[in-house]
Amino acid sequence: MKTLGAVLAGGQSSRFGSDKALALWRGKPLIEHAIEALSQQCDAVVIVGRQREGLASAPDWPIAGTGPLGGLGGALHYAAGHGFARVLSCGVDSVGLPRDLRRQLESEPSYAMSQPVLGLWPAASVYALETLVRNLSRRSMHAFAEHIGARAVKLSPEPANVNTPDDLARWEQAHGL
Repeated sequence: MKTLGAVLAGGQSSRFGSDKALALWRGKPLIEHAIEALSQQCDAVVIVGRQREGLASAPDWPIAGTGPLGGLGGALHYAAGHGFARVLSCGVDSVGLPRDLRRQLESEPSYAMSQPVLGLWPAASVYALETLVRNLSRRSMHAFAEHIGARAVKLSPEPANVNTPDDLARWEQAHGL
């Protein structure tokens, strides 16, 4: 079963104050850490919401500006059109992902209890996501997970939830270089 890794990278980074994808951790931009983590667990990786030389990219779908749900929609749409059965998703700020994230989330649909942007989703759920985005006012990852019957999984170890530069600094201090 082919798995597409999807780095959701189209956010505004409003709480971070600058482009979060380019913030450095351990000497590399956060986006590079996310790409590397998914590359080790997936057959291919796509960046959603921005262009990155040397990697496939996809726009948000079906409607731009719908946050992580639009990013996941772009990933599912890309996967369905390119022969992937499922998508392992993460945010551009996913630091400290478990090396066995895909295994922990096996039996999709499933998502990380602490961060629903981390999930393993069947590509066929793209149409359920489209219906949700186009017809409902509640456009959230939790609403989508509930809509398709996804199960919440407690990850071990828990990855960082980086929303501000202070979050990243605390994570770095706790986990060192």
